[in-house]
Amino acid sequence: MKSLQNPNPINDPTNTSKDQPIYQWVMLAGVWLAYFSFGVVQGGIPPLVTPVSQDLGLSRSAMGTVLGAWPFVYILVAIPAGALIDRFSLRLTIASGVALIALSGLLRSIATDYPTMLIAVMVFGIGGPFISIGAPKLISIWFNAHQRGRAMGIYLTAPALGRILVLSTSNSILMPMFGYSWRWTLSVFSGVALATAIVWLILAKEHPSRENDGQSKDLWGSMKVFPELLNIPLIKITLLIVLGMFLFNHGTNNWMPAILTDKGISFSRAGALAAIPVAMGAVGAVVVPQIVKPNNRRKMLVIGFLVTACTSGALIILSSGPFLWIDLALQGLASRGIMPIIMLILIDAAGSKKTGAAGGLYFTSGEIGGVLGPVLLGISSDLLGGFNSGLLVLAAMCILLALASTALRNSSEKALIARN
Repeated sequence: MKSLQNPNPINDPTNTSKDQPIYQWVMLAGVWLAYFSFGVVQGGIPPLVTPVSQDLGLSRSAMGTVLGAWPFVYILVAIPAGALIDRFSLRLTIASGVALIALSGLLRSIATDYPTMLIAVMVFGIGGPFISIGAPKLISIWFNAHQRGRAMGIYLTAPALGRILVLSTSNSILMPMFGYSWRWTLSVFSGVALATAIVWLILAKEHPSRENDGQSKDLWGSMKVFPELLNIPLIKITLLIVLGMFLFNHGTNNWMPAILTDKGISFSRAGALAAIPVAMGAVGAVVVPQIVKPNNRRKMLVIGFLVTACTSGALIILSSGPFLWIDLALQGLASRGIMPIIMLILIDAAGSKKTGAAGGLYFTSGEIGGVLGPVLLGISSDLLGGFNSGLLVLAAMCILLALASTALRNSSEKALIARN
């Protein structure tokens, strides 16, 4: 199968390895920090679910809707955000996104009931798309086709490391430090995002290829790209896979500490164990895109989803010990390691000039799953007295996603024909 990369890389306007040998890595460091703060604020509530729920009087079903609130808003914002990112300054759009998630973190810390906490989390859904869609756009502009896998793997470690920091410090360091006040703990996470916004504004600059782009503010022209992309069979199938992938990852990310405490594990230890899949996911995000060749991406997705299904089923019966640690590690490596593979498929199919639009579709579809995952796991736990049924459903879904991934090969070839 042919690669979906630009057939003439010499004429690729994003081939910047010679013109921008140093500053592309400065830009990568800046967007890494932005995505790190994304992970810090997004991951702030899960390790504090019990004290927040008790203080605000929330059931698991209600907390599930809180955890799924920002992906719901994200769905509405992602497509226009992708269009804005394609047409306006990355420096300002990403800075706006980081500032909004800092505001979300602050509003969480002063929430007094269900509605105020729900609104606080929703604000994150407005700012988040400008970071998660802006990051691959930056990669497509500042890095050539041969460097993108490595650069993407590096920046995808950022939200994972942000969540690891939160999981490992919330109950063991910050809560005791602040007299077990979850409000002050969430305020610290907001401060991290605010500091990141300032650093990004200092570091970031526009790529020379975009400075004189006469169409940079043609927002309506950018919106017309979305129907064109949806006509590509590869993208249609990929968006379905992305929905399921996000459903699994958001569901397990948000409820993993509670899943583990239901097994009799202490809050601090559950937080540390919940960091294992996140840490291994960061490793997978770096390693997988570098070792998997374009013609093996479909196979990698099939393997990743099957391993994820097995680990989800095993989590039902494992309660402690090294086998639980191994299961969590494999789950993170498989479920998070395939995420950059999906994004690389979309970048190659859409082309670098349409990466923002493709990212908008990617995250719009994905965050539908991002809403469903936490909500469905929370409701099933309330109705059925635990998370086991939800985990079993997630395992079955991953098997279906593995089957769907087998259809990507022929669609990839059709996408190449459509672009040429």
